[in-house]
Amino acid sequence: MGKVHVLMKKEDIDQDKIGNDKIVVVLDVLLATSTITSALEFGAKQVIPVLDQHDALAEAKALPDGSYLLSGEYEGKTIEGFLDPNPLQLKKAVKGKTLILSTTNGTVAIKRSSDAKRVYVASLLNGRAIAKKLNHFHQDETIVVVCSGSSGEFALEDFYGAGYLINQLLSTCPDWELTDAARAASSFYRGSEKSGEEVLISSRVGEMIKRYGYEDEVRFVASEGIFTIVPFVQGKKTIIREEVHHDANQV
Repeated sequence: MGKVHVLMKKEDIDQDKIGNDKIVVVLDVLLATSTITSALEFGAKQVIPVLDQHDALAEAKALPDGSYLLSGEYEGKTIEGFLDPNPLQLKKAVKGKTLILSTTNGTVAIKRSSDAKRVYVASLLNGRAIAKKLNHFHQDETIVVVCSGSSGEFALEDFYGAGYLINQLLSTCPDWELTDAARAASSFYRGSEKSGEEVLISSRVGEMIKRYGYEDEVRFVASEGIFTIVPFVQGKKTIIREEVHHDANQV
């Protein structure tokens, strides 16, 4: 079996070590990877993650008018002229569109991981599907689970998400080799299982989002395993989706 490691924040990504032999799974539960997963579930054509608003505007120039949406935040505040990067806020707007997304942590983590052999985008919403994909296609490889964190700080909600993903992996393939960081995430999740909503809302970022009036978003993204899609980065630039069916071995 392969090995699973967890990085606690995006700043821990060593781009030289990621290389093209590692499988990376990026988590930014509140909210970037939850937003990406939801946007693709709700019918977005693709998602383009960018480092900042300047890159977002540059990407937009290359696309036809009306074919894309700009969404993003910096340090928790919506970028002027952009849509709120929240899953439920975008639900009715994204169908058939390219979503250009700029966030402080999650999209940066995805871009920093782009040299990996494969980069998947995970959340609580689709963690079960991601685990199924890893168990079927990458079980002899090294999986690096990247918790995006929050502006250089550890983020509890991402650690919880990492634990959920690891426990989903172990539920059908118990022989994965776990590093101590992966074991810690798994133990934390087991100790808090069925309390995901409480963990998210009580986290520092969760409290901030709640203050901004988006508590419903936090409750929504705490829903575990409700989506069967597996978003992945194609060509180091664009995130698209594939489907994993829970009741079959087909992907």
